[in-house]
Amino acid sequence: MAKVKNVFYCKECGYESAKWVGQCPGCKEWNTFVEEPVAKRTVSGASKDRRIQVEPTKISNVNCESDERISTSIGELDRVLGGGIVVGSLVLVGGDPGIGKSTLLLQMCKELASRHKNVLYISGEESLKQIKMRASRLNYSEGDLLLLSETNLDLIEGAIKKLTPDVVIIDSIQTMFREDIGSAPGSVSQVRETTNSLMQIAKGMGISIFIVGHVTKEGVVAGPRVLEHMVDTVLYFEGDNHASYRILRAVKNRFGSTNEIGVFEMRNVGLVEVSNPSEYMLQGRPEGESGSIVTCAMEGTRPIMVEVQALVCQTNFNMPRRTAAGTDYNRFNLLLAVVEKRLGLQLASCDAYINVAGGMKINEPALDMSIILAVMSSYKNRPLDGKTIAFGEVGLTGEVRSVNQAEQRVVEAKKMGYEICILPQVNKELIEVKGIKLIGIKTLRDLLQFL
Repeated sequence: MAKVKNVFYCKECGYESAKWVGQCPGCKEWNTFVEEPVAKRTVSGASKDRRIQVEPTKISNVNCESDERISTSIGELDRVLGGGIVVGSLVLVGGDPGIGKSTLLLQMCKELASRHKNVLYISGEESLKQIKMRASRLNYSEGDLLLLSETNLDLIEGAIKKLTPDVVIIDSIQTMFREDIGSAPGSVSQVRETTNSLMQIAKGMGISIFIVGHVTKEGVVAGPRVLEHMVDTVLYFEGDNHASYRILRAVKNRFGSTNEIGVFEMRNVGLVEVSNPSEYMLQGRPEGESGSIVTCAMEGTRPIMVEVQALVCQTNFNMPRRTAAGTDYNRFNLLLAVVEKRLGLQLASCDAYINVAGGMKINEPALDMSIILAVMSSYKNRPLDGKTIAFGEVGLTGEVRSVNQAEQRVVEAKKMGYEICILPQVNKELIEVKGIKLIGIKTLRDLLQFL
């Protein structure tokens, strides 16, 4: 019996080592090496002949006139993908358990199958009856969608080559395995090799493949980091399990922008598109209360109106508390220091809390001015005008800097019925939008007129 060779892999980046090491030389992470067996591979004669016959092609001879895409009939998903599914692409969809990954992909399969596209849904976690039950909840029980419950990738490859579908769904990559690899499903070597096999199928046969990936407690796709480098597109499904809305975000896209997001609402019939996220995020906003103001954030080319809330109160402890929900905690502390230094507000004896209502997570600098206005309003207990929005970046010296896509933000505010927009003076001089009053701000001291 041949002796099985074992090597050590880094769980983060897939770095291979003959012995265990404490710190990975590739990604510099600690205690990430695991021992796994390696299958020996032989190069066939056909592969050797093919390597000799391969010749490069001139770039002028490559035809790329038509960018062939398949529409999913789900507008928010098409937006994130860059206009639809690219033929022969490999897409990784990650997200927390129960967030709606399988539901969204099953809805996509329903739309594609209704247009007579050949779609194969492969599940390694659910039986055929379980998939049918979930499809019934989506009002989809009769159709041409092909189902397969299998985890052996060798059998899956045979089924794909026999059926040659247009789109394949793999749910999930951590359950798939190859028999020639001795490690367990979900291990570093299994995930890497199965993804590599699927990539060769997608590119070689022109089949679009969607891979569902589990995420770790840190919120990243489980398995080696090289998994994200192998695929064409990486989509993350975000959202709070206690909230009804979901955000689909592209963090990598070889065929489109990585800044676009899709907004969905989870209902009893599945995921429903939210065509106007601004209206959805501002539902239930209180009127006439201090510590509240609306700002406009940009997610790719889409402006989204969100409410920023602040609460400032006297502390009962020697060290005041600082809490930030929906934005960067360190950035919030920095802005509090700027307010105390430049405007003279005594915040050192106060607890300060900031919240982006609705559960959105926004880290762009344009949120700075709205955070400061909300803090000032709560500190002085004076409400701001309910028809006012504000956006702008604030520097350490108290200056207000310009932000990108200011005109789109103002147009969105006008569409939502707001009458006053507080923005950086530099942006005010460059745009002109009728029907809304623009107030330019140069320094933080100019904000005192609103309170």
